[in-house]
Amino acid sequence: MTSITVNDEQFLKLCQKNPDTRFERNAKGKIIRMSPTGGETGKNNAEIIADFIIWNRIKKLGVVFDSSTGYKLENSAIRSPDVSWIKKERWKQLTAEERKKYIPIPPDFVLELMSPSDNLKEIQAKMQEYIDNDVKLGWLINPETKRVEIYRSSKEIEILNAPQTLSDAEILPDLILDIQTIWSEN
Repeated sequence: MTSITVNDEQFLKLCQKNPDTRFERNAKGKIIRMSPTGGETGKNNAEIIADFIIWNRIKKLGVVFDSSTGYKLENSAIRSPDVSWIKKERWKQLTAEERKKYIPIPPDFVLELMSPSDNLKEIQAKMQEYIDNDVKLGWLINPETKRVEIYRSSKEIEILNAPQTLSDAEILPDLILDIQTIWSEN
């Protein structure tokens, strides 16, 4: 198996030339092809991002991003969380040119929603990578096990079993994410 390393510009061109395929690049430069999600995961992710967008429109505290957004982390990985959020003052510090490419700062918050094709160990490692690269808060939601793992900088991972809501007053003031629909069989 041959492995190639690509720089940021080459990686961006690869993604642009393959708009129907999602890619990430890990810290070692390995390109990872992201499989499309199934209907249930897509529906659940849309519900979650809608709640974030509505909350953010009301609070006006930052900027919400979807799963197509790439972040260049300090370790040189380029990652695309399912949902992410950056505080407004940090977003405003970026130049217009920086905003057009992979975002060169870590988000304040990331959310990963497990799909049946995801590998739990790989997603957990990705969540830890976010925290190790200065993301303040991360939620890993696993609909199959009805489990949520909460990642915070400088703290142990918190595990919740079938919570009805998620919140974090420090990072996401006044957001109460109702996730009981994810646990239902609809």
